[in-house]
Amino acid sequence: MKIDVFIINFLMENGYKKSIILMAISSLSFALMSLMVRLAGDLPLFEKVLFRNLISLIIAIVIIAKNGESFWGQPKNRKFLILRGIGGLVGVMLYFYCISNMNLSDGTMLNKLSPFFVILFAALFLKEKLNRYQIIGIIVAFLASMLIIKPQFDIVVLPAVFGLGSAVFAGFAYAIIRLLNIRGEAPGTIVFYFSLISFVVTLPGAIASFVMPTTIQWFYLLGIGVFAGIGQMLMTESYRYSRASDIAPYKYLHVLFTALIGIFFLGESMDPLSLLGSAIIVGVFIYLYKKRCV
Repeated sequence: MKIDVFIINFLMENGYKKSIILMAISSLSFALMSLMVRLAGDLPLFEKVLFRNLISLIIAIVIIAKNGESFWGQPKNRKFLILRGIGGLVGVMLYFYCISNMNLSDGTMLNKLSPFFVILFAALFLKEKLNRYQIIGIIVAFLASMLIIKPQFDIVVLPAVFGLGSAVFAGFAYAIIRLLNIRGEAPGTIVFYFSLISFVVTLPGAIASFVMPTTIQWFYLLGIGVFAGIGQMLMTESYRYSRASDIAPYKYLHVLFTALIGIFFLGESMDPLSLLGSAIIVGVFIYLYKKRCV
């Protein structure tokens, strides 16, 4: 059997495996986006974030137009759509600053604390009760993150603090997305608001601080947008074929891919404390997943 026919049959026969493959490719795409952010060098933060969301905005417009959905959403949901957009934008900006100024794998691992903050914000916005496993897991994960941040009351630690902040705002945004899904909002509309708000907010800053990219930097900026768009699209698609709780742990493939990319393309390495902290965070998440808490 030809390899392409085998792959097609494999995907058609098993939705769960299809979800895993899509999530894996999505994670790889987001890891490549992170690499593009680093390789873009000292270009202004607003310029990088602008390109990150431009492709997603175009994709959202195409999807909404194709499905005949509303660009502006249901009136009852608009304030939450705006909150999701603002929270997501702040999270992306903090994450981009983080990975532009510290080890890629460390910064990505800090950002992947977001599922724990989803639990906290879901309790706040959705009135979901925290059980003892979640409370203990959040505390342990936060303490483990200190092994990566290594607090030292020095400006050097600022990128790591921003990485933790990116997880907080990402968790806030994901909790709002969960709320919007419950309230019947279309996924394309949710992405549209986030991308539009990000584009409108970052455009003035990008213009004011604009630095003409070199030829290779134009390539990296385009790569940021393309890989972010592909990652977002495939991650959304992966949830069509399996329950979110079943494939959630595979999001941590992003950390693995980013670590490998950092090693092979940037000559980076994780110190023992960072490795220990990352292992604890992933272990806690998998434990909560098995307890069906995440």
